[in-house]
Amino acid sequence: MATPVSAALPIGEEREKAFKMAEVEMDYRVDLYTRLTNSCFEKCIDHKYKDGDLNVGENSCVDRCSAKYWQVVGIVGQLLGGQQGQ
Repeated sequence: MATPVSAALPIGEEREKAFKMAEVEMDYRVDLYTRLTNSCFEKCIDHKYKDGDLNVGENSCVDRCSAKYWQVVGIVGQLLGGQQGQ
């Protein structure tokens, strides 16, 4: 019977590994959010700022763009997750 990873590592190393994994995850999520905002901003927002708020068209475009972006991220994640299992 194999021993769990947590039993094999000393507490300090386990904690360090958990912090490193959390850091990598946070970097990934920040990058993902930055790419989403840049992509949808370029696509949906008029560069001639006339108003301090989004108009109805821009607002609905950003909603659709972000929904599609998250959908694609989910599909790609599933595909990559499926490849790791092979």
